[in-house]
Amino acid sequence: MRSPPLSPMGRLFAAAALFEGLTWAGLLIGMILKYGTGTTELVVWLFGRLHGMAFLFYLVISVVAAVRLRWPWWAWMLSLLAAMPPLVTVPLELWFRHIGLLSAHPRLARA
Repeated sequence: MRSPPLSPMGRLFAAAALFEGLTWAGLLIGMILKYGTGTTELVVWLFGRLHGMAFLFYLVISVVAAVRLRWPWWAWMLSLLAAMPPLVTVPLELWFRHIGLLSAHPRLARA
């Protein structure tokens, strides 16, 4: 079954989730370089700042998307919790896309 087309808010949520995930990955690579190999701190410095901005942006967009797209409470909570562990926002966004929460007309029953 194909996923329904994304709403503009759904596209913004998808972009925020991807940006948050990419900056998490960059920060993890930077931590390996800083603490594992001891070669440089520059990557942590750069991606630490980028990830901080991406994290806050993702949280704000999650709340706005939850309200505008009328997500059920559990989807709202999952979107906020997904920002904590590394790289979870990307698979969550793909799942939300698949079940229709990012489309203009979600097909899920409201909980």
